[in-house]
Amino acid sequence: MKKVVFYSKENCPLCDKGLAIIHELQEEINFEYEIVDIYKDDRLLEKFQIMIPVVEIEEEVVTYGILDKDSIRKRLL
Repeated sequence: MKKVVFYSKENCPLCDKGLAIIHELQEEINFEYEIVDIYKDDRLLEKFQIMIPVVEIEEEVVTYGILDKDSIRKRLL
């Protein structure tokens, strides 16, 4: 089973929209996901500060910012 890492932060409307996409995809594809708050890790904050939300699958950034649902779907199949 593939695992999605969803990098986000609190009070982020774009992150909320991105998480909704993850939930929609989970209804059609079986995968696990983990939400990681970039503000709890200085390395992640430096890496993803202006990119969030970021979707990573198998250690590869698939999409970020305004998330592309089709890109995520293709990477999960």
